Amino acid sequence: MKILLPVDGSKSAINACKYVAKLSADLKSKCVVTLINVHDDVGLNHVKQFVAKSVVDDYLREISEKELKPAQKALDAAGIKYTIVIKRGNISDEILALANKEKMDMIVMGSKGRSGFIDMIMGSIAQKIVSGAKQPVVLIK
Repeated sequence: MKILLPVDGSKSAINACKYVAKLSADLKSKCVVTLINVHDDVGLNHVKQFVAKSVVDDYLREISEKELKPAQKALDAAGIKYTIVIKRGNISDEILALANKEKMDMIVMGSKGRSGFIDMIMGSIAQKIVSGAKQPVVLIK
């Protein structure tokens, strides 16, 4: 089973990792897990005119590595092999594109991410994934 696991460093994303670990153990079959971390860099457009592109790239990479670390730790503890994908762009679009491109069987993600107030105004990432995904989506609190 191929599982896509979007990770943003939130508590519910870590709970989703733990769920995938338990699911993998319960299925007693080989699960292939892909961790994805996406940053929407539109908010950094004004900074790009004053700071070198490499500085922005390094900054986003460091944030992604920090957000991925707890998920990696949880999956390592469960003995689950995984790959990591780091993207920039529209978060829900990038997640859905990877899920379709890699023909994922399932998307497991936290129900509440890091964005908080923005979600109330624009609609949550989880909601966009649920409505746009071709595969089953499991939301974890």
